Amino acid sequence: MARLIYSAATSLDGYIAGPGGDMGWLAPHVGEPNPPADRLLAGLGALLVGRRSHDGDDPNRGTDAEGAFGGRYDGPAVVLTHRPPPQAPPGVTFATDLDTAVARAREAAGDGYVTILGADVAAQCLEAGLLDEVLVFVAPVLLGDGTPLFPRRPGTAPVRLESIAEDTPHWYRVVR
Repeated sequence: MARLIYSAATSLDGYIAGPGGDMGWLAPHVGEPNPPADRLLAGLGALLVGRRSHDGDDPNRGTDAEGAFGGRYDGPAVVLTHRPPPQAPPGVTFATDLDTAVARAREAAGDGYVTILGADVAAQCLEAGLLDEVLVFVAPVLLGDGTPLFPRRPGTAPVRLESIAEDTPHWYRVVR
């Protein structure tokens, strides 16, 4: 069965997007050699994407590197939203609830990874006990504001993680 992994690039102060969803801060870091990202991409079967991430800013818009993983991913995506459009783009499925979205993404991924794009969807998966792994790429920049890596509600219990890759400092399994 496909594993759900939240993979995100974050600033050193913990933001995956700047104010208003700005992703321009990431552009200088895209294209650098990144063996863990290459490993993830090689095993990627489907994306589970939040609507804001799906509709949001792409630091590579209008270039050959536009899209997920610097334009290197070309496969199925499931978008979790309360506002599905009347027509879905090719390769994209829309789902209005988390369980359906996860089931469709897992089915599309087969034995590969389902990579979550979007902090809110990742937090929902974590809270529902569905998230299996977390892979974080830390960029040497301080944004000061924006979308946090993991938006969590006050009073939420701590989540224990354990490192699963010796050569990758921030690849973790969610301990259940």
